[in-house]
Amino acid sequence: MSMTMTQKILASHAGLDKVEAGQLILVNLDRVLGNDITSPVAIKEFNKIGVDKVYDKEKVTMVMDHFAPNKDIKAAEQCKMCREFCNDKEVTHFYDVGRMGIEHALLPEKGLIVSGDVVIGADSHTCTYGALGAFSTGVGSTDMACGMATGKAWFKVPSAIKFVLKGKLNKYVSGKDVILHIIGKIGVDGALYKSMEFVGEGVSSLTIYDRLTICNMAIEAGAKNGIFEVDEETIAYIKERSDREIVSYKADEDAVYDEVYEIDLSAIKSTVAFPHLPENTKTFDEIGDIKIDQVVIGSCTNGQYKDIEEAAMILKDRKIAKNVRAIIIPATQDIYLKAIENGLVKIFIDAGCVVSTPTCGPCLGGYMGILAAGERAVATTNRNFVGRMGHVTSEVYLASPAVAAASAIAGKIADPAKI
Repeated sequence: MSMTMTQKILASHAGLDKVEAGQLILVNLDRVLGNDITSPVAIKEFNKIGVDKVYDKEKVTMVMDHFAPNKDIKAAEQCKMCREFCNDKEVTHFYDVGRMGIEHALLPEKGLIVSGDVVIGADSHTCTYGALGAFSTGVGSTDMACGMATGKAWFKVPSAIKFVLKGKLNKYVSGKDVILHIIGKIGVDGALYKSMEFVGEGVSSLTIYDRLTICNMAIEAGAKNGIFEVDEETIAYIKERSDREIVSYKADEDAVYDEVYEIDLSAIKSTVAFPHLPENTKTFDEIGDIKIDQVVIGSCTNGQYKDIEEAAMILKDRKIAKNVRAIIIPATQDIYLKAIENGLVKIFIDAGCVVSTPTCGPCLGGYMGILAAGERAVATTNRNFVGRMGHVTSEVYLASPAVAAASAIAGKIADPAKI
């Protein structure tokens, strides 16, 4: 029986020769992830199970990234619970202030994910790791607890949509524009509980960071996971960071897909998602004069060095608009350090921006950039729901780092090609 990439990974981890869409299977896990918001709930549930240790102290990971450094007493208590649990259970991969980064940037950077892995995380954007040819998906805190205790999880095998990529992106167009274009095309429920599988000659023209961004936002199309076919760039990225075996899976030629889309990367333009859904996309031939109050460049979607560097090159020797606040958030300590060493932080500060420690911060309406009533922000984050980054009457416009940087300079949503 023919299978997709995702189905092959799940079959191998379930000890089965084949699986089919809709089948319920019990799968062995390569990694279980939680953060400072979701892990405390999982810890409470774990303690009810009655086991005294996690299934594998090397394969459980907790990252303090949403409200750390702690913004208030509640956040401090959440992190304390995680810290004490990981100390008690001797969890190897616990990342606190000073070692932390935004979880979905940190785990690939640390070499904790390789092709062919099955990863669950109590965070919806765990689907990011499909960029490396892994099956990764977000789960609830109870599933995280069971995963920590047993190393297993139940799944309903997803059906799939194939995206055949061709061509090459133009200047100032990136993976963020690709995924916004796709979500605008299929809608926020267009891939509901399906695997979004990316193949084709155009894949090789995308950097790993473009792919991480695209898979990160698969959940914004309702997908169970996003996954890219493994190529030489994937292998090179992983080998630089990990000595684990790389297992890559290709879909069978006669694998069944619910739908197949051909995407010409050269035809994609800079794209902005208007409030209040990621599917509400427009290109600059449709965008009028929209003044903004704030720009956020960072998050698990676009806080990589490539993203920070792209923004810096646009902001170099320029100033942000008088009435705009620009917040730059490198996704990890290593990215932050590299940005300092290469002079990017100076560029940002000279331009009038502020540079933050790695944190999810404003993306989820946490801290470090909450919006007041009626304010508008251009953000490289992943969601623009009502009240997502602050007051319910505020507005979030999702865009690439290039568009965000150009908008900070213009004081309105702006095309980077015209700055």
